[in-house]
Amino acid sequence: MEGGGDAAAEGTVTCAMWIRRPENAHLAVIGKSQPSSLEVFSFDSEANSLSTSHKAKYEFEDRVNPVTIAVHPSGDNFVCSTNTGDCKLFNLNGREDNIELKTEELLPMQGVGLQKCLAFSVDGTRFATGGVDGRLRIFEWPNMRIILDEPSAHKSFQDMDFSLDSAYLASTSTDGSARVWNTTDGTPITTLTRNSDEKIGFCRFSKDGTKPFLFCSVQRGNTALTVVWDISTWQKIGHKRLLGKPASIISVSLDGKYLALGSKDGDICVVEVKTMEVRHLSKRLHLGSNINSLEFCPSERIVLSTSAEWGAMVTKLTVPADWKEWQIYLFLLGLFLASIVVFFILYEVSDSFWNFPQANDRTTLRNEQSILRNEQSDQRMWEHLEL
Repeated sequence: MEGGGDAAAEGTVTCAMWIRRPENAHLAVIGKSQPSSLEVFSFDSEANSLSTSHKAKYEFEDRVNPVTIAVHPSGDNFVCSTNTGDCKLFNLNGREDNIELKTEELLPMQGVGLQKCLAFSVDGTRFATGGVDGRLRIFEWPNMRIILDEPSAHKSFQDMDFSLDSAYLASTSTDGSARVWNTTDGTPITTLTRNSDEKIGFCRFSKDGTKPFLFCSVQRGNTALTVVWDISTWQKIGHKRLLGKPASIISVSLDGKYLALGSKDGDICVVEVKTMEVRHLSKRLHLGSNINSLEFCPSERIVLSTSAEWGAMVTKLTVPADWKEWQIYLFLLGLFLASIVVFFILYEVSDSFWNFPQANDRTTLRNEQSILRNEQSDQRMWEHLEL
């Protein structure tokens, strides 16, 4: 585990997200209050840590604090909601040590009230917001044409997530309900079924492209579960106790192989989706503090987590290492060379059809044929005498 340097040194961290950049030169944006700011840090994959000082910084006006952040899949911009009920668009210019933040006002999102949830679709063509007043808005991006404006989508928003194909948006409420929406026309598709003693908390769609599932953290009485719905039928297909305590956040890796859950007292567990077995567990990572954001690094088996008390932390996961692209090519080259060696050995030791007789072999063959003719002639002679 590595800390985020200056990311946790000054101010209270309220939110954080990775920013995917070319050549895996990823960044992390961290929102703070007291004093209120947005700071962008670079990431060192070898040291598994954020830079000790920010690469860009935006300072909010007095009494304006960042609440949550959504980063566009392109990594070129992100949206931040504030406690004053506005949303700001931030554009990233430059690279590495020469990064500049430029702000724009999102006119449809000015004075709309506190937005608890922000999300971009996987393909980057949709942008959704969910307010503490329960209002859901879905926009086309970047023209901000309204697809849906539903004032009573929920009692109050808890969480939301887009499906891998960007066709669906799942949203959860503080009252324990969850709904699914069509992102093309904004029509409601279904309300997830639950028992009377169940409260759905947080939700994430599978992202591996093979398993069309929706994962939700569910509190059933005193039991914390992770429940799975099949998105082809929207039927519940199973559940499992993973974290063992109420979840405060849930996240899925970019390639969909891993699911992470954070607890209200600072624990993190990471689950392999294929087997639904826990592969990493960090107890008391944010000791006694609610984990309010948790996200996988776009290219490494590393998570970024935040809490109000302990700030931002970067944690390397103890999961099996993925094959790098050069390792795959090296392995294929090794197989090719090995096949050549095996073929050569078989060629040398086998009595192959292609091993044509050499010159000496042909002389020996003629001698053998001559001896055979002589033997046959002698045999005929003896047969004649007997007659």
